[in-house]
Amino acid sequence: MRLKDKVVWITGASSGIGEALAKEIAKRGNTVILSARREDELNRVAQEITQGGGKADVLTLDLTKAEEFPAKIEHIISKHKSIDVLVNNGGISQRSFARDTPIDVDRKMFEINFFGAVALTKQVLPVMHKQSYGQIVAVSSIVGFIGFSMRTAYSASKHAMKGFFESLRIEEAPLGIQVNMVYPGSIQTNISKFAVNEKGEAHDKQDRRQAGGMPADQCARIIVRGMERNKADILVGRRELLLVYIRRYFPGLFYRLVARIKPT
Repeated sequence: MRLKDKVVWITGASSGIGEALAKEIAKRGNTVILSARREDELNRVAQEITQGGGKADVLTLDLTKAEEFPAKIEHIISKHKSIDVLVNNGGISQRSFARDTPIDVDRKMFEINFFGAVALTKQVLPVMHKQSYGQIVAVSSIVGFIGFSMRTAYSASKHAMKGFFESLRIEEAPLGIQVNMVYPGSIQTNISKFAVNEKGEAHDKQDRRQAGGMPADQCARIIVRGMERNKADILVGRRELLLVYIRRYFPGLFYRLVARIKPT
């Protein structure tokens, strides 16, 4: 599906990969609906898009408040007539050992990363069925493929996304709905700063690997190409992606390698 003249709803669009995706998709002649909790940052992104000649709307959204989703969807439909693409990018990361992390933090991770994306997808699917077409993109992480230290709850929530959206792809393909999974590695974003620690508070530190990772705009271009080609799995990153294949074919080597990597 060529990504042009579409209405594209992006969660987590106030920064990082979501912001870069919004700008890349708008640049290709689409209308982007920008959602996140921080309205001021959404307005900034929207202004930058419109100043560049693109089309963007701001719609604040809290992924933990599924009861508000129907009204948000109704608003988009009344204004834009369709939802052609939903990009489930909103989420939160973690920087803490499992042994130090209360179960409430694990539940929070799942509520935002997994249940938020699933609940929104289930609300949008009837719209796409009525249109007889649509595309759903779920942004996971490299740790949605492999486990990693100090990411137990985050990795688990992203593994859960993999199971749900892979199955959904199989279910929805006969109905004309594309489903794609995105697995970013180290991308230059603030996700590590916004990650929660064992107290549920902001980690507020930039990971060294994150700072030296792939630029977010380059990541966005790769994701969009994958979306247009309807790739089931879109892996984005640099050398760190080798760990996915090492884990698959040489698990013993994988565990020796990750034991040497500092988790932050």
